[in-house]
Amino acid sequence: MKTGFKTSIVSLAIIAMLVVVSSAVSAVDRGLDKGTLKEIKKSFELTPENRALMNAISNNDINDLTFNREIYNEHNEIYTDKVEAKGITNQKSSGRCWMFAGLNMMRPAVMKNLNLDEFEFSENYLFFYDKLEKANLFLEAVIETADRDIDDRELQALFRGPVPDGGWWNYYVDLIDKYGVVPQCVSQETKHTSATRRMNGMLDHMARVDAVELRKMVSGGSSPGEISGRKVEMLKDFYRVLVLHMGEPVEKFTWRVKDKDDDVIEKVYTPQSFYKEAVGVDLQEYVALFDYPAYEYNKYYEVNYCRNLYDRPDMGFINLGAEELKKYAVRAIQDGEPVWFSADIGKANDGEHGILKPGMFDYDGLFSIDGDISKADLIQFRGTSPNHAMVFVAVDLKDGKPVKWKVENSWGTSRGSAGFWAMYDEWFSKYVFSVIVHKKHLPAKIVRLLDTEPQRIPAWDPMRSAFDRE
Repeated sequence: MKTGFKTSIVSLAIIAMLVVVSSAVSAVDRGLDKGTLKEIKKSFELTPENRALMNAISNNDINDLTFNREIYNEHNEIYTDKVEAKGITNQKSSGRCWMFAGLNMMRPAVMKNLNLDEFEFSENYLFFYDKLEKANLFLEAVIETADRDIDDRELQALFRGPVPDGGWWNYYVDLIDKYGVVPQCVSQETKHTSATRRMNGMLDHMARVDAVELRKMVSGGSSPGEISGRKVEMLKDFYRVLVLHMGEPVEKFTWRVKDKDDDVIEKVYTPQSFYKEAVGVDLQEYVALFDYPAYEYNKYYEVNYCRNLYDRPDMGFINLGAEELKKYAVRAIQDGEPVWFSADIGKANDGEHGILKPGMFDYDGLFSIDGDISKADLIQFRGTSPNHAMVFVAVDLKDGKPVKWKVENSWGTSRGSAGFWAMYDEWFSKYVFSVIVHKKHLPAKIVRLLDTEPQRIPAWDPMRSAFDRE
């Protein structure tokens, strides 16, 4: 027994010494010591060629230096299949792309149904209720999670953007289902809907102040009735502040407009009756399809706290490959339907000419680096996200395969090609994350996935966090 005990002591001492030595070696190896720094510096010599390169790069815009003129010269704006689209909208300094894209998707139907040359919905009207509903959702989430530690990961995701501008397709559908829509002339933009930063700062601060109080009420043993009553009083404050920033939302309006035949139309509507008559589309029949290679394909998913109305489901989507998304988007366009989609607009984007194509800016060639990375890894390592929503209005097919897609953006006419972008098909594969299409364009086996038990995705996932935008 004594021998065994001594052996154990010696073994523990040796292990402890190895840990100390290992830690010391790791510190030397991992730190940027003088020897390592010297080796790194010697790897790059400031030769005359490199000095010229340094002078050029340090004094010029990188995109000017890397602009791929070969791609630009080969570019054209020919499309084989298109949807009639007129007029470009402008979300200005706001994160309402998802809403603009949804409303833009419905505009052709309104112009056709009412025989109009042009039309635009009021984004301000829907935005008002989006903010109010998000405030309610946040306060309810605070109450639901009041027993969690403040450092809880899901709670931190909620606190990152309590009342943000961003949203998804389901946000748009649920808002219209509850509140309807109105023409832009009935509820026009204000300074704060066109530039939301200061208004959002106020709303987010109010939400955080209220969150502190609600958590204290829960921990202090207040009854559910007391907490609910206090929440309603908080929402009254939100309503007042929103009215002061955006105006009071209409409940009934008279719309007077002249159609293509110069006939004057004048009628009294509610937002709900206007939607039914002017649009008449059942948005619940549309399905969100994703290419999210970090998760298993051919499955149905829902993202926690990815909604704007508390009493509606979280965003759900069917996960398919990019080629499947393309196939169904083509079907929709050929059927005369614009297609809502989300993508990473910050990648390979020539905003001056309206071209989206990998290699549009040759950073790898200029800096002699290898920037290749898979879509799945880029998502998981937070290098990309679906940070912008737009609408497909045309596709260019060659031998039945898409070459490029015509994109209607919501950044006004001074950017892109008079407000439109040409997205090349390889860009779609790398940076498009979702498309929205009607069920009629999908095989029955895919539609049936909507009836399966969804796999839950956490609130801090890139699919949700991308839309916590101010």
